[in-house]
Amino acid sequence: MYSKIGNFIKANWSGTIKPPRNGDDEFITIPFPYTVPSIDDFFTEMYYWDTYFTNVGLILSDNVAQAKNNVDNMVYFINKYGFVPNASVVSSLDRSQPPFFSQMAREIFEITEDKAWLERDIYPAVIKEYDYWENKRSTPNGLNCYSTSTTDEGRLIECAAHLCRRFSLEMPEDKETQLEWGRNALAIFESGWDCSSRFGWNGHSIAPICLASLLYMLEKNAAYFAEILGKADDFKLWNERADKRQQKINKLLWDEQAGAFRDLNYVTGEQSSLLSVATFYPLWVKLATKEQADKIVKALSIFETEYGLACCENSDNLLNGQWDYPHGWAPQHYIAIKGLLNYGKKDDALRIAKKYAKLVASTFEETGNLWEKYNVVTGTVATKVEGHATSPTMMGWSAGVFLYCCDFLRKNGCI
Repeated sequence: MYSKIGNFIKANWSGTIKPPRNGDDEFITIPFPYTVPSIDDFFTEMYYWDTYFTNVGLILSDNVAQAKNNVDNMVYFINKYGFVPNASVVSSLDRSQPPFFSQMAREIFEITEDKAWLERDIYPAVIKEYDYWENKRSTPNGLNCYSTSTTDEGRLIECAAHLCRRFSLEMPEDKETQLEWGRNALAIFESGWDCSSRFGWNGHSIAPICLASLLYMLEKNAAYFAEILGKADDFKLWNERADKRQQKINKLLWDEQAGAFRDLNYVTGEQSSLLSVATFYPLWVKLATKEQADKIVKALSIFETEYGLACCENSDNLLNGQWDYPHGWAPQHYIAIKGLLNYGKKDDALRIAKKYAKLVASTFEETGNLWEKYNVVTGTVATKVEGHATSPTMMGWSAGVFLYCCDFLRKNGCI
């Protein structure tokens, strides 16, 4: 079955690659061929953080050229807008998504070793994206949050109404509450975890561990690039920034009693009471200590089921968001597996990879498709979430992470 799915992915990659397009009233300009998440018409745009995991699969499929096209498109976005939009549509220009660009670029560079491309295109774009997150998304405690750049009241009210429809909520009557809900909705959309009990209705008040980790990774990647380019002063500066961020993360987001990293409400100063699988991000970006990693591994049982990893712990207070328990997604499995490997937890990583690959295979055997998200408690395609009867079919990150898991398992004699 694994080889059958591999052949399915190989046959369908081309259906997710779209030609360059000029901008119009709905879509923004994309100068190079780009990938979309689906082979059907459900997703017709290029999405920011989805594309990182798609690139993982493209590289494993020996299509480095298209993976590089995706990165070059993001360079274009950063140079034009100062950030990578959530998606390649005009309506997404009021927000970004989790900043995976520097890691996408690094993984291409480590294959091509193209220093001219690194110096001309990548390094300046990394600096510009960093400035976006530091200048537009900083919090008083020195960490960062997801938010929105729009002040358009009509847009904010429209987003508030959208959130209400997704959760069958009554629209607030007073305008100020509507505007606040709209800002929260756009912050949640920027997080990529739309919607999740991690953020609830306070998305722009949260300093999340995933974003803090990704910005640490950006700083470390920038230091790596600077060293290659012979920029000694920059190398020193980026490492100092990363060290400073690591200290803040350990001070504000680590919960010693739980043995895990938590999100922080930077307005109230309180850590989230809900543990999420985002606690593995610090392992993926290598900012956790060995002692912290050992404790996080002990917390695996909170998220791990027979079929994989749930987005968060089970709780009576969940909103039934699509990024809540009992749902599992490709990116969280990839980050957890890679994070476990970074700290020598190979047996745990193999076990999680087996579960995810088996889940994808069993649902593919039944349906003939890959899917956006899964129910990791029942081992089925996720259904009846946020007003949707079922999940969309998916190539994108579901394909990329499946290929990664199979490659990892195959290299270790597990399949």
